[in-house]
Amino acid sequence: MTGPDRYQDPLTIQRVLHSTRTIAIVGLSGNELRASHFVGYYLKRHGYRIIPVNPREKEILGETSYASLLDVPEPVDLVNVFRAPDALPEIARETVAIGAGALWCQFGVINEEGARIAEDGGVTVVMDRCLKVEHARFAGRMHWLGFNTRRITSVRAGLQ
Repeated sequence: MTGPDRYQDPLTIQRVLHSTRTIAIVGLSGNELRASHFVGYYLKRHGYRIIPVNPREKEILGETSYASLLDVPEPVDLVNVFRAPDALPEIARETVAIGAGALWCQFGVINEEGARIAEDGGVTVVMDRCLKVEHARFAGRMHWLGFNTRRITSVRAGLQ
């Protein structure tokens, strides 16, 4: 695979999801209406250890927030990015520096230089994908609205 598609390989995504326990979310917002907050909440509810990385917040989702990845005092398996694409090269450098195994860039966070920096440092890169959506897809929890109905069916409710 070449180009942006190489960062969206289903087997790579599945491997990253199954090998991850601790996720540092760069750009996690304390605002419950922001996508980053919803994703962090979802991941925490599904058993992942969430570490907020946001210099503007002291605490998010009941967890201490850190100013940068370099300030996180524990090992991180995956760095999930909710920042503008031009911030990715520096985030990739920090991801390599802390020894994280994967760098996950949310929808629209596309930066080839950042991806190259991470890959050159031995970090797996997933780009332009939502961690919550991919987790739900591979865990069998995806409903057409993104909710878990606790029911596996191809027929929408009310259409039976």
